[in-house]
Amino acid sequence: MTSARIAKSNLRLDIRDVGEKQTDFEKTAVGLGNLSPNLQPATPPTFPNSKEPLTATKIGDKYLLLNRLEGGILRRCIHIESQQEYVCKVVKNERYRNVLRGHFRLDSHPRINPIVEVLVGKANTYIVFQRCYGDLHSYVRFKKNLPEREALPLFRQVASAVRACHSAGIVLRDLKLRKFVFKDPQKTQLKLETLDDAVVLDEDSDVLNDKHGCPAYVSPEILSPTSNYSGRAADCWSLGVMLYTMLVGRYPFHDIEPSGLFNKIRRGCYTVPDHLSSKAKCLIRSLLRMDPSERLTAEEVLDHPWFRDSKFVDEFKETAGSTDQMVPDKEFNFEDDSPSI
Repeated sequence: MTSARIAKSNLRLDIRDVGEKQTDFEKTAVGLGNLSPNLQPATPPTFPNSKEPLTATKIGDKYLLLNRLEGGILRRCIHIESQQEYVCKVVKNERYRNVLRGHFRLDSHPRINPIVEVLVGKANTYIVFQRCYGDLHSYVRFKKNLPEREALPLFRQVASAVRACHSAGIVLRDLKLRKFVFKDPQKTQLKLETLDDAVVLDEDSDVLNDKHGCPAYVSPEILSPTSNYSGRAADCWSLGVMLYTMLVGRYPFHDIEPSGLFNKIRRGCYTVPDHLSSKAKCLIRSLLRMDPSERLTAEEVLDHPWFRDSKFVDEFKETAGSTDQMVPDKEFNFEDDSPSI
């Protein structure tokens, strides 16, 4: 794999200031060419609380592995020699090929976070990615909501990443705002952080039967106790939730109790604020359709008239505007018993 060039970070880390421990390594893998295309996806590992005292682990005499990023599954890491900052995913050795399978199919796509290096130790594998500059969930929460002029180019990039995944036979399942991170400090360019929880299909059918996802983003058919569902269509429902949340500043379906939340999703109970443009309302409603067969595909999303609205035509240059209800502080996994907001 060809590693992309990464801008040098201003961060300088004095390893005397942190607790340090050495990790034993057996080998270093620098490419994905030997990956089997027939492996299954892995479950993300669990890391310590990000509020722990700063500690560092030296991996392969090459990187210092630091604490977990807030709200994410990745950890910061610093290249010892260059002092460049990266992020790292740690997985058990028996699962690392599973984790990389989706990346193998989408290597070098501009909207998928590229892998810089893979370091294989005795027990764990360390997958090093390019650094990011915050996630979309945190950004929307900070801004409270995004005006259409700013949301349009960002959502276009999100839909482009989802289209690429679906075209490559990858169903994302746990699709949500936090999965997308910024490539640049100006927060105009997005990429899909990792392909965790994705299902890599081995045939044309995308029919799934597992119950997986974040409660606020889960589609009504997934909540059915018996039926199978289209993975791509479920992803497109999540796209609708993402767009609504970006523009409105809150989830379309929300309740203090999970049971109340799921009842609202099953009934399709949500309202679209009047201040949104007619084309934005149309796109949201075209994605949040109860019948999965009636939802727009990711390909069709990118052809929607909203992206050609004359009021926003200059935003195709993918420049960011400025701002101005409330995105919750946290997102929960579908398996959790916690409320979604």
